[in-house]
Amino acid sequence: MNEVASTTVISAGLYTPAERIRRDNTIWTPVQGFLAAFQFIVFAVSVCLITRFLVTGEGEMLAVWSVVFKTLVLYTIMVTGSIWEKVVFDKWLFAKSFFWEDVFSFLVLALHTAYLWSLYEGDMSRREQMWLALAAYAAYAVNAAQFLLKLKAARIQERATIALHKELAA
Repeated sequence: MNEVASTTVISAGLYTPAERIRRDNTIWTPVQGFLAAFQFIVFAVSVCLITRFLVTGEGEMLAVWSVVFKTLVLYTIMVTGSIWEKVVFDKWLFAKSFFWEDVFSFLVLALHTAYLWSLYEGDMSRREQMWLALAAYAAYAVNAAQFLLKLKAARIQERATIALHKELAA
């Protein structure tokens, strides 16, 4: 059995060995990492601006445009993320490993887009728009947590796979 096991490639988890190689070799992986961090910074600043407006009534236009900018960053990361999934998994979206994260991402997109639509239509008060933005941000926070947990799981899986390969080789 040891002879068979040592020639078997262990690949349970998020990535097959081929997908892991594609993930590690594509420029889209660091692009996604940069955009995710940038989006979080934009989110944090925007939350502060929205809160300031809701509490004091000051900085209305800064709050409005911070949400618009956050939404544009979200659209950008969704496009580059779908390119990343195509390169790594050969699917534009809804790859098995990230299916539920992608599903929830569409809720996040819908809420952010609803905010933009409310600006265009003018059918909501500014305070209602800010609460809609905060709902979109809450969904974003859940989605970001999904991705962070998936990243942590991938790292744990990779360490376990490497350790198992070393043990089998010994």
